[in-house]
Amino acid sequence: MKKIEAIIREEDFDRVHKTLKQMGIVPMTAYPVKGRGVQGGVPPYELMPKMKIEIVVKDEDVEKVVNTILQNARRDMPGDGKIFIMPVYDAIRIRTGEKGNEALY
Repeated sequence: MKKIEAIIREEDFDRVHKTLKQMGIVPMTAYPVKGRGVQGGVPPYELMPKMKIEIVVKDEDVEKVVNTILQNARRDMPGDGKIFIMPVYDAIRIRTGEKGNEALY
């Protein structure tokens, strides 16, 4: 299992969310954040509004989820965002006690 964290422009979130949902990737956490990268044209103390998406997926779904985010959030402009991928050692569905991949979706 892997956790994918994507920080994207607010205005791209609905498109990314809709496309992931159409693929069957429904479970996610999303919330507004403020941050900045190293892009120029923005004062160094200025934090820009973004959306952060957190999704835990089966290893075999990582590439298609990442590609979907890239295709729907990329504008080829500074400030498009970042995607981070990290290992998840286990997941447990509280309601049923299911573990691992069975607890995801």
